[in-house]
Amino acid sequence: MNPGLKKYLSEVFRDRVRFDEPMSVHTSLKIGGPADAYVMPVQEEELVFLVDRLKKDGVFYCVMGAGTNLLVRDQGIRGVVISLAEGFTKIRKAAGGANRVVARSGARLAAVCRYALKHSLSGMNFALGIPGSVGGAVTMNAGTGLGSMAGVVENLRMLFDDGVAMSLDKSRIQWSYRGFAIARPGRDKSGEGIILEAEFLLCPADPNLLKKEAHSLIQKRKTTQPWRAASAGCFFKNPDSGDSAGRLIDSAGLKGFRVGDAEVSKKHANFIVNRGHASADDILRLMEAVQERVYKNFNLKLEPEVKIVGQ
Repeated sequence: MNPGLKKYLSEVFRDRVRFDEPMSVHTSLKIGGPADAYVMPVQEEELVFLVDRLKKDGVFYCVMGAGTNLLVRDQGIRGVVISLAEGFTKIRKAAGGANRVVARSGARLAAVCRYALKHSLSGMNFALGIPGSVGGAVTMNAGTGLGSMAGVVENLRMLFDDGVAMSLDKSRIQWSYRGFAIARPGRDKSGEGIILEAEFLLCPADPNLLKKEAHSLIQKRKTTQPWRAASAGCFFKNPDSGDSAGRLIDSAGLKGFRVGDAEVSKKHANFIVNRGHASADDILRLMEAVQERVYKNFNLKLEPEVKIVGQ
């Protein structure tokens, strides 16, 4: 990192920037080499100026929330990690109505679910147990068989690559499986940009029934998924064939298969877990082994859902 940028980051962010920061302490897999700088903005203006400076300096940067859908390679990240998990976490009722909830992108999805339950609003229970932040969940159109972000997001506020921040209602959001694209007035469709906050349209519900449903869903997840293990959630996308990645991996006989300290979960085959001392290389070699076996058995190529970054 050039001295001028390092000085700028130190002067502007003070105790909210860390240099040579190990990413293993910020990812749910507990894996990842050091980032040149790890920066924690708390205001939108700070984020705008930071991104502008990094672009002018030609420095690579990536934005992260809870680090739950992320695999950082062992040599780390040459550039800047911008974390929204510390400063962009507020959840509030929207001005537009009692059933609308606005959450900043760094807020935990679990916190939004709890907020909805507290205010007797239905629509978010499908997300109970899905790890990560609002920004990550929206970016991946996170969901289960019970629902997805596409069904509850009413609009987004985003910071685009050209430095413009604007709100986009749902008519400009084109959802897809594990992703979305947006249409800006007078611009090409693109998903490029940083999610600042999302507004959810929910529905009033009986609080007792809502809490009963939530309890049932959480208990089901605890019995079917490696709840306490270090993982990145579901590792592979479900293929277009309509089959599930977990069933394919299980049918290929890969539950419990290990490379180093990385293991295909014995409880749910679409989870790769860190048994304690796995490296990113262990995870990647296990990923490739799973892909090869599933392709050989079913002629289907599994694509990772987890974002892989770094060197």
